[in-house]
Amino acid sequence: MEEIYQITSALKHLSFGKHVAVLTDARFSGVSTGACIGHITPEALAGGPIGKVLEGDLIEITIDRNKLTGTVNLVGPDGTVESGDEILASRPLRTDLRPDPGLPSDSRLWAVLQNASGGTWGGCVFDPDAITAALKPVVS
Repeated sequence: MEEIYQITSALKHLSFGKHVAVLTDARFSGVSTGACIGHITPEALAGGPIGKVLEGDLIEITIDRNKLTGTVNLVGPDGTVESGDEILASRPLRTDLRPDPGLPSDSRLWAVLQNASGGTWGGCVFDPDAITAALKPVVS
């Protein structure tokens, strides 16, 4: 996962920056400000939803500061999240996205393990049983 402080730092100094939300599968430093939603998993590299979003898509961001919860959803043309979910499920990964040639191997491994652990809805916790089943080991 790349560190994107350069982007959040630039937004802080632009007149319209406070009206921009950053959604990424990258990570943030402790000095990022504004609406920054990172570590979206699985990453685009592992087939995650961030790699299927297209220019012009309507993204709904809901943040409850009292309950410390939030959601990020693609809204479909009919205005519902349900149709947005169907669109994301049916879309292939964008062909114009590629991993940086210098991407560390542990970041690539993280993406693969996230996908094998249940993908988007599996959360950020590795599931050793799911990973083992996906690898189909010869010896248990």
